[in-house]
Amino acid sequence: MSLNIKTLRAFNAARRTTRGPLWAVFPAVSLGQHQHTDLGSGVNYDRLYRGHISTNPLQKALLSVGSGLAALHDPYRHDMVAVLGETTGHLTLLKLRDRMKNDPEGDSILRERPRIRLSTLDLSHMRTLPDGSLGREYLRFLEDNRVTPDSRADVKFVDSEELAYVMQRYREVHDLLHTLLGMPTNMLGEVAVKWFEAAQTGLPMCILGAVLGPLRLSGRRLQPLVTSLGPWALRSGSRARCVLNVFYERRWDQSLESLREELGIEPPPPLKPPTPQRPPPPDA
Repeated sequence: MSLNIKTLRAFNAARRTTRGPLWAVFPAVSLGQHQHTDLGSGVNYDRLYRGHISTNPLQKALLSVGSGLAALHDPYRHDMVAVLGETTGHLTLLKLRDRMKNDPEGDSILRERPRIRLSTLDLSHMRTLPDGSLGREYLRFLEDNRVTPDSRADVKFVDSEELAYVMQRYREVHDLLHTLLGMPTNMLGEVAVKWFEAAQTGLPMCILGAVLGPLRLSGRRLQPLVTSLGPWALRSGSRARCVLNVFYERRWDQSLESLREELGIEPPPPLKPPTPQRPPPPDA
């Protein structure tokens, strides 16, 4: 599909008038009648995978810039963050795929293609697990923060079914990383997780979030990031075993402590609430 004047006008109009997904500007291009599979299932589709949108390098570059600016303006635009990750991460996804293939557990994940969705989680069983176990703490994280794994957007712009699954898996284990790292979902916690992910995966999206995220923190929240959380996240992310090589669905009974030890992740530093400032002394 060529990038013509009509496409550019539609792109500009869409960005001025809607908060909808950036990819909606570019209609999908059929790849012919070759049968391909959905991520994590045996269902066949007439594209690389269900939902795939073919884009050329120029369109990917435009999507990267537009989604990057939108995500910078509003870090909670998860659709923009998703587009940025898909359009800039090809080389890194290749490396992550190879790391998974070279690990027995990671290779099993690539072959079996499990998905972390509400439909695949046994919530009743997870509620019966002891405190401190991966399954119980993950469920507690979802309930306390009122989030769901189903909110993770499906991959659309990765031009390889296998690499698309690697990106999808990365997205679906993000909340598990919050649980594993003991980080909340506020801006400080999200930035700390991004520092870990940047060191662990090397995805450009994560590096950008790690660099720009601290700019949105207040001085009191920036201090613990610089002095304790940041160094811990970078150190743990660079030293730990690849977190994509963990078959979490078979580890719900395992304790967080033992899983951290197995992966080489240091226990998280305590998150101290900001110290309230004392009022000035009354005038004498």
